[in-house]
Amino acid sequence: MTMTNTACETAVRVLTAAFADDPVTRWLLPDPAVDPADVVFRPLAQRSAAHGELALSADGTAAAVWLPRAAEPPVLDDEALPDHLSRLRTFITLTEQRHPNGRAHLHLVFLGVAPEARGRGLGGALLRERLAAADAEGVPAYLEASSPHSRPLYERHGFRVTGDPITLPDGPPMWPMWRDPRP
Repeated sequence: MTMTNTACETAVRVLTAAFADDPVTRWLLPDPAVDPADVVFRPLAQRSAAHGELALSADGTAAAVWLPRAAEPPVLDDEALPDHLSRLRTFITLTEQRHPNGRAHLHLVFLGVAPEARGRGLGGALLRERLAAADAEGVPAYLEASSPHSRPLYERHGFRVTGDPITLPDGPPMWPMWRDPRP
């Protein structure tokens, strides 16, 4: 197993545990037979690692999945998703409608801490590290906060809510947040 594969699998384990009770994850994949590790976390962790943007805490209990985003929106093929993932298709459509365009930026797709390691500042440390580099590069960052509990963490790191929440049909809200680079 290469280091990248090891890092990806560690990130997948952390994210699966961290988001097990997340309202957005539960809305996206209501069928317990569908494994979020296979459908969501692994593909995105692998993409992040391929860009050199996957971050893990030293003890392997926190993970951040960042993706660089060009100024122009990507061409998406959500039609390739099977019917049993129709909520994922809806999620992609709604979040893409609100995702900022016109300026290259980093997209924080996931930041998760294993339940047994929460409250130790690991998520904040991962944020500080990548945001310091983004500031030095002059690159802004974007995310969607999936719970009202995560918003204050992101606000402490300079993110600001950009308008009304994204509301999933019969589902929980998400808050789009933007952060300009700091000088």
